[in-house]
Amino acid sequence: MTTDTPASTPASSSPLHAAVADDFAAVDRTMTEQLSSRVPLVEAISGYIVKSGGKRVRPLLVLLAARALGYGGETRGGDKHITLATLIEFMHTSTLLHDDVVDESGLRRGKQTANDAWGNAPSVLVGDFLYSRSFQMMVDVGSMRIMEILSAATCVIAEGEVRQLTNIGNPSVSEDDYFATIQGKTAQLFEAASQTGAVIAEATPEQEEALKLYGRYLGLAFQLVDDLLDYQGDADAMGKNVGDDLAEGKPTLPLLRAMQKGTPEQAKLIRQAIRQGGLDRLDEVLDIVHATGALDDTRDYANRMADKALSQLNTLPPSEFRDTMQQLARAAVERTT
Repeated sequence: MTTDTPASTPASSSPLHAAVADDFAAVDRTMTEQLSSRVPLVEAISGYIVKSGGKRVRPLLVLLAARALGYGGETRGGDKHITLATLIEFMHTSTLLHDDVVDESGLRRGKQTANDAWGNAPSVLVGDFLYSRSFQMMVDVGSMRIMEILSAATCVIAEGEVRQLTNIGNPSVSEDDYFATIQGKTAQLFEAASQTGAVIAEATPEQEEALKLYGRYLGLAFQLVDDLLDYQGDADAMGKNVGDDLAEGKPTLPLLRAMQKGTPEQAKLIRQAIRQGGLDRLDEVLDIVHATGALDDTRDYANRMADKALSQLNTLPPSEFRDTMQQLARAAVERTT
């Protein structure tokens, strides 16, 4: 295979990035600068995954939160939101490298994963490099409050990943445990991104708390839709295979709801499918999650989370940045990829 950096449409070209397009261009430049390393393999792997696409939602949250509170521009000049957005994307990228090793994934965003191309050991070590680089950049931001938030977030994220790992193949996972897992593995970094964007803009305590909760609820909605799309998405559009979660034995909300609402026979089949992993029973599981309304339940829950996110934006002054944050909450649950 070739390990050249793949061509992709920049996330910053989407309508949701228009309000902060100049900032995103600066983030892209900073990412390129910060990926510099004396070790060629570090640059090759980190550059491959950073530039292989993705929605870049987490750095977007930093930029929108900071701008919505008046940071940057002529009146309140400063570019630390650029550094902050970049390091949060590096934190996210490092978790992707580690996740693909843990999940033994061979495909992400429609492209070969780094671990499949270079092997597990280099992917883990380059993930460590990106984490280390992100903390180095935190020092450049120069805020102990931001370092406190992000260092705490890394612990919660790691716990969420371990919780998910221990839940693999366990059909008896409770919904509370499921939500604790996705809060850690996904929503926590969303939350940290929007909260630190508020901190760098010197938000009031009320605004900081509101943006923290906005990120949390947005992250939960985002992950719920991810879990939903695993059972009704388009594989080509998603860049991953339908049924990947089932193949790995992950008890996500669509399966938990289907077991609750289905017949004893249907629940037994899903429990067996979770324990065994693989895709031997995929067609039968798909029939059950559709027939029981489990996917509708999951989407309804995602919509409730999006509504909660939207309700937090009342503390912000009117602006194109707040408008974009409203659009982002809706886009998170209406997306098909």
